Order: sequence, then structure tokens, then C-alpha cells
Amino acid sequence: MTAALAAGCTTGGDGPSDDGRGPDRKPTGTGSTQTRAAGPSTLAVKIDNARRARPHTGLNAADVVYVEQVEGGLSRLMAVYATRLPDIVGPVRSARESDLELLRQFDGPTLAFSGAQRKLLPLIDEAPLRAEPPGRTPGAWFRGVGRPAPHNLFLRPGALVPAAAGPAALTTGFRYGAAPAGGTEVASRTVTYPSARFTFTWSESRDRWLVSMDGKAATTTDAGRVAPATVVVQYVKLRRSDYFDALGNNTPFTETVGAGRAEVLRDGKAHDARWKRATAAGGTEFTTNDGTPVDFADGQVWVVFARA
Repeated sequence: MTAALAAGCTTGGDGPSDDGRGPDRKPTGTGSTQTRAAGPSTLAVKIDNARRARPHTGLNAADVVYVEQVEGGLSRLMAVYATRLPDIVGPVRSARESDLELLRQFDGPTLAFSGAQRKLLPLIDEAPLRAEPPGRTPGAWFRGVGRPAPHNLFLRPGALVPAAAGPAALTTGFRYGAAPAGGTEVASRTVTYPSARFTFTWSESRDRWLVSMDGKAATTTDAGRVAPATVVVQYVKLRRSDYFDALGNNTPFTETVGAGRAEVLRDGKAHDARWKRATAAGGTEFTTNDGTPVDFADGQVWVVFARA
């Protein structure tokens, strides 16, 4: 399947937007935040999660995968790569306002996305990140075969960043180590949005949580079943933003600065926790209810934002 993707035609243009309002728009800023990075940086990629966008490519190589609710109760993924880069990632879709706050915790990240609403472009231009929509870097983007647009836009990460930035670039505040004491054994955990559903089922043999989306096993074209080591269900506030799709659905803004409750799933157990992110530039701390830091298992982390 990866070979088939690579056979797709290259593109320097935009595909249709998420809601049919026409092509996504590209940032046009030429300030320092839009200058190409001289060396490795954390790479964040907005990934399509509509049913026709699956299976994904390159998702298992991500260090962190964020799951957010978008218009109409659907879901969108943001995959963050720091320790390794896959050959191909996708399908790639458009940015949201919430992404800019979420990415503030990284130092000068690169954001790869298919485009954005026109009103959002000034905010992207001003954000402390390197924006990489299609057409900005030759050879980075191509259209895959066998899928309809807009679910066929793929990225070659190596064309954007010369090498993986390394674990020090993961300034999320996450801690890794032994499991906290206690916890409740669970076979699976399901998180639902109005129009999407995620189930994480513990696999003793793989020592991982097997991901299902909308009732079907989540797989990738290049690495098989999606199976993170740690899953965090982070309860956050979702508020109305100033953005709407063509059908009049509001784009929810996911507030990732603040505090609230969370569940940390690791090693077949669920641990009640609290999360705190004091400032946009800071990482997110997870502690037990008595204040003890919660360490994650080594491996990929999924953070699923659920309405508080």
C-alpha cells in the first residue's frame, strides 16, 4: 500500500476543504515564524480521520497522537513526531484554532496541514511555529491513488525536516517510568463524540492498547494495528469558536490550558488522575488525586480530549 501511495501524482495545490466550501487557504506570512527551520524540529501533522481516510499511514511512528473533536461531532488527529520519522504520513487535512494553543508547548514546531479557513490564516502566521501547507516545500506532498479527494493528500516528512529532533523536543511535561500504585483493571475503554467513537482494548500479549475507531480495528498501511502503550482521556472544556463550516456547524475550541480530571490507561489498568497546564508555553502535568506524578509507559501515547 505504501508503494501505491508513492505512485500518486505530486501536487503543489490545495485539495477541497473539510466542509465543501472550496480549497483550503494557505498561510502567506513571510515573517520569522514562517522561515524554514535550519535543523530538526518537532513535526506535528494534522491527520484526516473520516471513515474514507482510513487506514492511515505513518501513524504508528508518532510519539504522541492527539484526538480532538471538530465540526459536526467528528474527530481529527494530530500526530507529533520527535524521535523518528516515517517515510509517509497521511492523509493530511486542515488546521484548527485549537492546534495553535496545543502546539505552544513545543519549541518552534513544524506544523504540516492541508490548509485552513481564511480567517484563521493571520493567527497561523503569528503563531510561534513553522507552517507547512502544500506548495511551500517542493517534493513534500503528493496525491495518493485509490482514494477520492480530499482524503488522498500525503506528506513525506523527510522533505520538511532533515532528521528527527530527538526525545528532548517532546516538551509536553509527560513523565515515563513505573506505573503508579493502585488503579483498576479494565479490559477496554470507550470514548464517544457525537459522530465518532474510539475504543481502546488491552492486549496482554502485546502489552498495548488496541485502537478501534467507529467499531472497526484501526490499522495502518505500513505498520499494522494501531496500539499505543498509554492512553490518556483528558477531560477539557469545549467552547464555541468564531469559525463555522459550510453547513453552519461551529468549530469547537478545545481548551488545553487549565486543569481538570483525567484517566490514564496503562498496563491494563485505569488510573484516576488530574491534569494541569498553567500556561500555553508550558507542558501538561498529570498527577494522582493525592498529587503524586503519574508516569506513562514507554512507547506511543494517545491523548483523547473529551468534554468535561
